[in-house]
Amino acid sequence: MGFPQQPTQHQDMESFSRARLEDNGHSVLGSYFSWLEKHPSALCTFEGIMEKAEGKEIAVFLDYDGTLSQIVDNPDQAFMTDKMRCAVREVADCFPTSIVSGRCRDKVYEFVQLSNVCYAGSHGMDISIPLASSKSWDSGHQTRALDKKGDEIIWFRPAQDFLDTVQEIMRLLKERTTRIDSAVVEDNKFCVSVHYRRVNEKDVGKLKQIVESTMEAYPTYRITCGKKVMEIRPPVEWDKGRAMEYLLETLDLNGHCNVLPLYIGDDDTDEDAFKVIKRTKHGFSVIVSSAPRETMASYSLRDPNEVHSFLTHLAKWKRSASSS
Repeated sequence: MGFPQQPTQHQDMESFSRARLEDNGHSVLGSYFSWLEKHPSALCTFEGIMEKAEGKEIAVFLDYDGTLSQIVDNPDQAFMTDKMRCAVREVADCFPTSIVSGRCRDKVYEFVQLSNVCYAGSHGMDISIPLASSKSWDSGHQTRALDKKGDEIIWFRPAQDFLDTVQEIMRLLKERTTRIDSAVVEDNKFCVSVHYRRVNEKDVGKLKQIVESTMEAYPTYRITCGKKVMEIRPPVEWDKGRAMEYLLETLDLNGHCNVLPLYIGDDDTDEDAFKVIKRTKHGFSVIVSSAPRETMASYSLRDPNEVHSFLTHLAKWKRSASSS
């Protein structure tokens, strides 16, 4: 069976050099290539990854921002490209595929617009799957509903009891941050994101103080930091790693030794899924990063463009394997 042609290590280095020479020159390049030895490119090692998956099933999990779309100043404009949508659609036609995002599930669906994937929003606290695909039932957190097309789905919402309080926090933060120019408070249903990518640097400290002082009235809620964003989450023991395990179990994939989860993400919150894969020694974890960083992931891709290439190769590999 033939594999898609991969970029050579020399080509990979040349590409990276063009992209990163403005950042402290050789010291950054040197540290990045040293980091690549521990977290090799999933494109350059594609054939080896697929050899490990030979004879097994792959379940694909994808973050959204910074993975399927570029990181942008305005979170409402984080649109994915048509070619990325096509790649995700092709992958989802070949493998069970879920998008796991910190965004509100409805917002992610608006961006992706695909009906052949499962959606997990609010860091996995708001999951929807087709009823026909569900193989388990959790009466404590699952409810049946109809989607916009009238098809039956299952909603899994482990933070439902905290929704009113989360919405209260969101309203307070919107009121109290109005004097910080360009601050954006995003309603992600079961969590709240405060974006400061476009905030003047001298005002970032003030914004963080407003958030922290507001949250003093809610001591059990967590504040986590991402890429130019502060996120407030309810006191629920749930994260993207648990969401991945839930989806595997609900889709009747968990516990099957021939099913390998493949998780691709760029955010610190994706590390929870990487930890699960590392702990179980089962599956593939891919960090999306163009600079060295601490991660539990085994492989890496530099940016959404490389994610697109990898997904395209993955779909081609499956079609080739199915036809041989």
